[in-house]
Order: sequence, then C-alpha cells, then structure tokens
Amino acid sequence: MERVILGIDPGTQLLGFGIIRVEGKKASYVDMGVLDLRKDPDAYTKLQSIYECISEVCRNYHPTELAIESPFYGKNAQVVLKLGRAQGAAILAAKEYGVGSVTEYAPRKAKEAIVGNGAASKEQVQLMLEKTLGVKLESRHLDATDALAIALCHHFETSRPVAVPKGKGGWEQFLKEHPERISK
Repeated sequence: MERVILGIDPGTQLLGFGIIRVEGKKASYVDMGVLDLRKDPDAYTKLQSIYECISEVCRNYHPTELAIESPFYGKNAQVVLKLGRAQGAAILAAKEYGVGSVTEYAPRKAKEAIVGNGAASKEQVQLMLEKTLGVKLESRHLDATDALAIALCHHFETSRPVAVPKGKGGWEQFLKEHPERISK
C-alpha cells in the first residue's frame, strides 16, 4: 500500500512543508517548499495563508498522513501560542482534505531520527536527507528540509517493528514460557 506523508514545520514567519511517498519500505522525495508569512499584515491573515497553502498542497499531492512538528517549550508563552495556532490551521486544512492520521514530533526527535543527534544543525539534517533520499536540496529551503525530516521521521517511526518493553517480553520471557527450548 502506498503512503504519502506530508511533513510540516509550522512557523509564524516561515512555514516549511515536505512530502515523501512510501512504497513498501522505500521512501522517495516528492516535493517541498516554504510559505513566507512575513508579508502578511497580521496574525489572522497568516493563519488564513497557512490554511490556504496546506489546502493546496493536499489538493495537489493527496497525502494520507500528516507529521507535524510540535511547538517546543520556550521562555515566551506568546511564541508557543502563535506556533500552536499555526499548527492548528495546518492540521485543520489537512484533515479537511482527507488526511487520515496526524502525528506530532518534537524537533529533537526528527533530528535524532535523521542524523542520530537531536542537537544537529539544519545543514546536517539537509545533508543526511540528501543522502537518504538520493536528491539534491537547496540550502535556501532549510525550513522545508526540516519538514521533510519530520515526514521521514514519521516513516521511520511507523515502519519499524514495535519494541517490547523491558520486563514484558523479550528473550527472558520467551525462555520462561518455553523451557523445553533450552539446550543443556
């Protein structure tokens, strides 16, 4: 079954989006872009622009899943509130166009999934995305590469086998349940 994952890095100045297609276990690059919100005169016009942009992306690419960066804790509550509103406008647009699941990822989680380091720079993320997806990405689209990283992180997280929590299974539990399998 083919999956199309839309990744979004919400922002109040720049919003990045990235799209990957997953067939089997292989992810491939589809598109990415940045919505520049700095020209919008007020916060409510920005929300409308976000809604319209994500609606258009959904109409063009028909994503089946949405992976979105969660607002991170900051010292300024107003910044977190504004990011939450931007995130909400994007989620609403995606859900209206039939996106099935929505999953949030912390910025560090996506960087860790792509680079192996939650404190990686945007440039390091871009380099690993280029190697993983086999494409050349433009440096001017760092917000879009962050969104692409969120989409790829979602693919990695949803396609790996479920880990068995300690004490709830694994070899120790298996051996207890099947002592006849132990060779002496």
